[in-house]
Amino acid sequence: MTTLSITAVPTNAECRCMLADGRILTITASRRPRANRADVKCTVPGAPAVAERMQEVVRLARHTEVRFDSRDQVVLSMDITPPIEDREWELAAVLADRMVRGLHAIPAKALYAQGSSDAWHLGSIQGEVNTDPPISQALLITHLGALTGHADPSASVSTVRTWFPLHSGRINDALGWVEVSVFPIDSDAAPIEESANATHTAAANSEEDTIAAPGLDLTVQQEVRQTLAGARHFDGKGLGRWRSVVRFGQPRFQGGSYQLALVMADRLARGREFVPRGRIIATGCSTAWHAGRVETVDDREPKLELIMRQAAAGDRVLLPKDWHDQLPPGYASELRQKGASVACIDRIGMI
Repeated sequence: MTTLSITAVPTNAECRCMLADGRILTITASRRPRANRADVKCTVPGAPAVAERMQEVVRLARHTEVRFDSRDQVVLSMDITPPIEDREWELAAVLADRMVRGLHAIPAKALYAQGSSDAWHLGSIQGEVNTDPPISQALLITHLGALTGHADPSASVSTVRTWFPLHSGRINDALGWVEVSVFPIDSDAAPIEESANATHTAAANSEEDTIAAPGLDLTVQQEVRQTLAGARHFDGKGLGRWRSVVRFGQPRFQGGSYQLALVMADRLARGREFVPRGRIIATGCSTAWHAGRVETVDDREPKLELIMRQAAAGDRVLLPKDWHDQLPPGYASELRQKGASVACIDRIGMI
């Protein structure tokens, strides 16, 4: 059994990159006991949008790490502010975060990294590597697994997208999608050994800490995390096994009618449900996901009309059981004529 000593993990780390205008940007990462603070904090002088993007990049890039440890907070900063369109610093931020947590060795000389990604949660890397001085050597990589000589981690990520009715009473009402990506973590990994003079104690990893939901406001993020944690509790053995990223096609919405679609995407991604021929279209919420309960939501009639317009062959429609007796006459038959099917449910796991 291998153990890691906290004394071997650095307190600070730096990584640099060359911006498009030729300036050298340095990203500094520091580590401290989390003490109920956010797991990642980022600061950029006069550029809160860049700081928000850096926090999102670091959190998403952690998605394909097989080990999960939430005891420490990592604080990252930039010494200069990059142009908003320049994203080549993203890989440098990821490496600084990994170095300060002991996951990537700190080289004897300054480390330069160039690269960005629109899919950090898959470990993918795009962008050009600048080989001009002061970068004398450049390693061209397309995924984060290459940093440690491993295969592309995206092969281990399971991603499923489901749909739910986005209704606001306007002509542009449509089906929105929610996508869940899960990556297995080593729940049996050896514990990190703390030194005798360590100033903090290990905090129990929370299931909600393993769930990232970029682009959502804090209230919705918390609701998403609580929904998934509760629904996984219902599985019995669903907790402590996954890192997860939740993305929405339309991140600005109100209400909790997306929750059943979110839970179903998560269950499908984790192999807990059979995959339909078409899409899962679902609406429903719950005050007790830990019991697997599905409850009703508002605006039944316009949502049913929207689903009927949008349903296609192979789709599976899931509605709250309370809607069963209020379905329009012939609703299920009309869906079947389209090649879709419908079920009104009061509990997950019985679909």
